[in-house]
Parts: sequence; structure tokens; C-alpha cells
Amino acid sequence: MAETGTALTRVEPTQWRIACEREPAIRALAAEPRLSRNAIMEAGAGLGLSRSRIYELVARYRECPVTSSLVDQRDGFPKGRSRLEPELDRVIDAKIEKFYLSRPKPKLSQLVREIRYACLERNLRPPARQTIVLRVNAVEKARLIKARDGAKASADRFRPVTASYDADYPLKVVQMDHTPADIIIVDEYFRRPLGRPTLTLQIDVATRVIPGFYISLESPSATSVGMAIRHAVLPKDDWLADRELTFAWPVFGLPVVLHLDNASEFHSRALTRGCQQFGIELHYRPRRTPHYGGHIERLIGTTIGEVHLLPGTTFSNVKDKGDYDAEGKACMTLKEFERWFALQVGIYHGTIHSALGVPPLTAWHYNLSRRPGPLRLPVDEERFLLDFLPFEMRRVRREGIKLFHVFYWHGALTALIANSTHKFPIKYNPLNLSAVYLELPSGEHVTVPLRDKRRPAITKFEHDHALRALRERGRSAIDEQMLYEMVSTQRRIVLEAVAKTRGARRSAQRLVDALGRGEPPPDLAVTRKADAQSPRPTLEGPVVPLAIEERS
Repeated sequence: MAETGTALTRVEPTQWRIACEREPAIRALAAEPRLSRNAIMEAGAGLGLSRSRIYELVARYRECPVTSSLVDQRDGFPKGRSRLEPELDRVIDAKIEKFYLSRPKPKLSQLVREIRYACLERNLRPPARQTIVLRVNAVEKARLIKARDGAKASADRFRPVTASYDADYPLKVVQMDHTPADIIIVDEYFRRPLGRPTLTLQIDVATRVIPGFYISLESPSATSVGMAIRHAVLPKDDWLADRELTFAWPVFGLPVVLHLDNASEFHSRALTRGCQQFGIELHYRPRRTPHYGGHIERLIGTTIGEVHLLPGTTFSNVKDKGDYDAEGKACMTLKEFERWFALQVGIYHGTIHSALGVPPLTAWHYNLSRRPGPLRLPVDEERFLLDFLPFEMRRVRREGIKLFHVFYWHGALTALIANSTHKFPIKYNPLNLSAVYLELPSGEHVTVPLRDKRRPAITKFEHDHALRALRERGRSAIDEQMLYEMVSTQRRIVLEAVAKTRGARRSAQRLVDALGRGEPPPDLAVTRKADAQSPRPTLEGPVVPLAIEERS
């Protein structure tokens, strides 16, 4: 079977489950300065492992404190990798996907017969029945049941359901949800209305502090979830300094449980494996049971209620709004609203909470001593977001990496060209496609910028819009130059209309905000600085929040 996915998603499900079961016990042992014989014996009995095996796992976890370090490492031919011919592999996989994973549910004997016929048509030697059985057994059970019995049957069997979500120490359970903010935002140039932003908010159940949030003009997505998680997990001193805020926000660290509703952006494979990589459990509310998310729902009500005091508020309903002219009174930009909301977080943290009897920040400091261990942080804070980004599998060729009809290149790719038959996970940030991130087999990442440094940074939604426009014009073969010309044309149309329509202003501000938030890590900035001496095209158009870069 051909390997696809990131280093996390390629791990065999059974091995990954075992590693996830080991992680809490090994993490507790690794935190001890000295391992006692009783602790080793107790852990060995609980996990069914020998003393030497426990010592080995603790040493590996101390060196790299993530769940993947506890995956069993086997010598010889890797388990799960097929020894069959690639063409035979493709036939088996295709028949399982298109024939077996369907309704009405075909029998295994019918699948064996279908694969046999397909092999004979291609002059291939049919595989043994046991080979097909093992391949079917390798399909994730939740996916298998969903395809053959329906989504409800799969959810009823595999969805985690917990009666209550109480927590007795900080970051044991963190709830997260999205909501449109009840305020009209204006653009940064014309100061005219754009629309309502989306707020992604988190709350720590034990202390009611707010670990982090994310505000944007985008609809809720896997990317906004990842950005909110990063803001919550990492220390916020630099973030506050960038916004010239001086209050204390000492809330950071990896949560034990992340409690979510059933929105599609909370069910991505990148989010699931990213959380498992850092020992974060995902719990989902049972459907149609909003009371299971009561803490975050009440917090949203509290924070959004404060928004109603701002100029430009839309209030919660038409009755409350009355004849108030929200668009006429709107005056806050997205950055100003983000800064105002951060100040509200500081005020909220210092205000006595009715359920706690003390301010949330006081409860945070008081209950830190109840944690079974110290606050946990990612080993590499700069790369933390990469484990939550979407990815595509691509080969490295002499021309570079081709993704979304665009080529990317970095000198470090030279050593990978010889192995061009192997596909690598290429991660990308939809907010900014000026660079992608190639994951090496070791788990390290290489930031790969655009091959043509003169190209402007674009977003994934710009790319998709341009692609649709080209195909509507009958363009079936699309190259990089054609794509960027269409993006430039669309940007020019936005610039010409930006002073006239709210939709154009929203598109422009949405683009500027996305490109800024999706800026690649600092190591790419060094690459661009080195290229600064090369001739660059001039900027055209008025000085507005969006400028068009074109070939001269």
C-alpha cells in the first residue's frame, strides 16, 4: 500500500493507540527527577511492559516529549508497508474504496472476486484472500462503519460521550467555540463598514480563565482553529508587546482535554493527529446537546454582551437594535477590535467570577499547585502550528514542488530530487501561499518559498477564485503565469471598487489580514532578504490596504 500522509498520520492506528495509552504514565515518570523501583514496577504492571522497556520509553520521552516518541520502533521491513507490486497495490486499494466501502454492503467474498477479475484484466497475479482480508482490516473502523452503515452508526459507536466536564486543576479541560461578534468592523483606509468578524474563543473549565482567542474576517475553519490553539498554548508576552498592551496574561500551556462541538472544522485529520502528538485528548459534545458546552456558551454571552457598548454594535437581535444605525456608527478596525477585546480579557480575568467567588486569574494562580505536573509547552514553539496545518502529498522534482499550479523551490530540495518517486507531505497555510512546508521523514520541516521571488503572496481563497474564473472561460490547462495574471486582474477589480462597495472593501481587508497572519516563519524572511537586491517590479494602484505586484 502506498504511503500517504504526514509522519503522524502514517503511524499504524493500532501502534498509535498504544502510544497514546502509554503517554500519560510515561509523562508522569519522565517528570520525576529520580525514578524509584516502585514507580517503575507500578508503571510496568499497568502497561504490561518490562522494567527495561519502561526505562527505554522514559529516556525516549525525556529526549523528545511527544506521543510519537513512544511508538514502537521495529527493525526489518516496516510493518504495514506492502511487499506487492505498486500496480497490484493500486488495484486492491481502488476496489476497496469504490466497491467495498459502499452501500449496500458487499460481502468480502464479492470483494475478492472483484479484485481477481480486475487483476486478470491487467495480466496481474491475483493476491491471496488473506492479503485482501489484512488490507480491509487496516481500514480505520470508524471510517469503515461510516461508509458501509452510515454516519450515525459510526458516531454512535465511536463518538466520546461524557456526562459532565468538571475539572479540578488548570488546563485539565478547555472548551472552544466560534461566534460572530455583534459589531460592524471598518476597513483601515476608508474607515467604512466591512461586516461582522468571527471570534474563536477558549475557556479553562477549572479556573474560567481565557487561554486564548482568534479574531478574523474568515468563516470558521481548520486554520482558525489551529491559530486559536497556538495563541492559547504559547506564552503571550511578545503578543501583548506587539499590541502595546501592558497587563499580565500568564495563561499558557498544553491542555489535557480539548472539548468541542461537532462542527466540521473540529474533525479534520490534521487537528486530530496534531492534538494526539502533544498528548491532548479531543472530546466532542453529543449532538443537539448545547448544555454540554455550558462554560464556553456562557463566556461567549458575557464577552459579546460587552461588545454591545461599542459604537457599531449590531446587538443580539433586531428588537434590541431598534433604529440604531450600526453601519453609520461603526468606527473600529479589525486590529483595534482585537486590541479592545484583549483588554476586555484582562478586565474579565480581574473581575470576581460568580461561580468561583474569586477572579479567574486568582483561581488560576491558586489552583496551579493542584496540577499533577508543571505546565507543558511544545518543544519547538516556532513550529507548533505546522502540526495543525492541512497538507498535500507531492514529489520533489528538478523544477521544485508543484502545489496549486505554482512552483516552490529551496536549495535544500536538491538532495531529495534523486528520490523523486517518493511523495512527501507538503503543508501549507491557506492564509498565505508565499511558502509551503515540506515534512522530512525525520519529522523536521523545510520552509520552501516560491520559486519565482517576484510573485506576490496570495491566499488560498484567491487561488480558488482565480481557478474557477479561468475554468469558466474554458481554460482546462492552467499554468502559474496564467493563475497569477488572473489574481492580479481580480485584485485590480477590487481596488477599483474598494471605495464604492462594502463587498470590495471586505475582500481587500480580508486579504491583507490573512496574508499578515499567515506570514511564514522567520527563517523565510532571511531568504527574502538575500533576494532583496534582485530587481523587483513596481507597485501599481492607489495606496490602500492592498497593493498589486505584477511583472514589469
